[in-house]
Amino acid sequence: MERFVVRPAAPLAGNVEIQGAKNSALKLMAAALLTTGTTRLQAVPDITDVQFMCEVLTAIGAEVGREDDGELVIVTPEVLTPIAPYELVEKMRASFVVLGPLLARHGSARVSLPGGDDFGHRPIDMHLRALTELGATFTTEHGYVEGHCERLVGKEIELEFPSHTATDNVLMAAVTARGSTVIENAAREPEVQDLAEMLTEMGAKISGAGTSRIEIEGVDELHPVSHRTIPDRIEAATFLAAVGLAGGTVTLDGARAEHMDMLLEKLVAMGMEIERIEGGIRASSSDRLRAVDVATLPYPGVATDYKPLLVTMLTVASGVAIASENVFTGRFGYIDELRRMGADITIEGHHAIVRGIDRLSGAPVRARDIRAGAALVLAGLVADGYTEVSGVEHIDRGYEHFVRKLGSLGVDIRCVQGGPRERY
Repeated sequence: MERFVVRPAAPLAGNVEIQGAKNSALKLMAAALLTTGTTRLQAVPDITDVQFMCEVLTAIGAEVGREDDGELVIVTPEVLTPIAPYELVEKMRASFVVLGPLLARHGSARVSLPGGDDFGHRPIDMHLRALTELGATFTTEHGYVEGHCERLVGKEIELEFPSHTATDNVLMAAVTARGSTVIENAAREPEVQDLAEMLTEMGAKISGAGTSRIEIEGVDELHPVSHRTIPDRIEAATFLAAVGLAGGTVTLDGARAEHMDMLLEKLVAMGMEIERIEGGIRASSSDRLRAVDVATLPYPGVATDYKPLLVTMLTVASGVAIASENVFTGRFGYIDELRRMGADITIEGHHAIVRGIDRLSGAPVRARDIRAGAALVLAGLVADGYTEVSGVEHIDRGYEHFVRKLGSLGVDIRCVQGGPRERY
């Protein structure tokens, strides 16, 4: 098994290019199923989750490949095989969003119940209820959801929670439904807006993306387009956290501050200097961080994906803070790993009480999901001795060139046992 070995870092310096957003790219890839022909996507990160989605689309009947310049090309035929098998979907929960496009395009779909990171129970009932309101019928057996419909029919749908993936699934199903669809309590994330923008370029009629009310007027057909993925705000947050922990000044090329307003406010409150510059963000930190309370909420609140990074920063901040998880149950699995490194953290329900200490202590730790894995690597920046992070296959799911990028900023990090891979 490969692992990342990290040593304490001197203040960081340099520029880092922010990759395309994983949580957008996967849905854009699924949207290519809504039309025949060649869809071209730029700035799709070369990460394991994208590879998984490529395999799902290939199983459905599309041809997927990369050009020399990194552009992802998806060729969708007239006839699809509307089956997303277990051995692919169980690897990544986001692949469940092929359900909406397959129903809209083919009138049937057989999709395995999803897997992905273990954050606790995340039911798909919301997806199925919403798609049922549009006219689909479902059966669930032998580990698969099987759906059928004639042409879907628009309706007003109110989601019980502003789920990102449920909003995406309904949005893609509704763009070719007959009549008008309204999604109330829709997710407002920038990635939802990115999907809506691509669908509009394809010929869809959508208004309100980025608000809690999205209106869709169904069209008869869509056409393939070329589209550029927005920058990944979670990767940007990861490098911001690295600067906060290790100190120094780093420019995040391509990062969009307007997608991260609440996070940036928290980082400034912790003592970091954040400058919004043309084409990116410049971040600096020179003093010990200050403790601030953090609570995750749906966008535009603090994203649940930010929390492992923020909790890691709080472990060495001055003072005591409470970090509350209000989105996913079970997303404290990395806390025990931070405790192995000496962190003073107490869990009470969905709250983590973090008492800052001067330094962590290097130790062998294991990544159990994408963002927790990245956070444990960053913990090594402020830990005496060596920190060895195993389970790096989780980090590979969400970060392109992670070791190389950190190394370019001055981080002492290497990938050991099993040999370096090309993208490192």
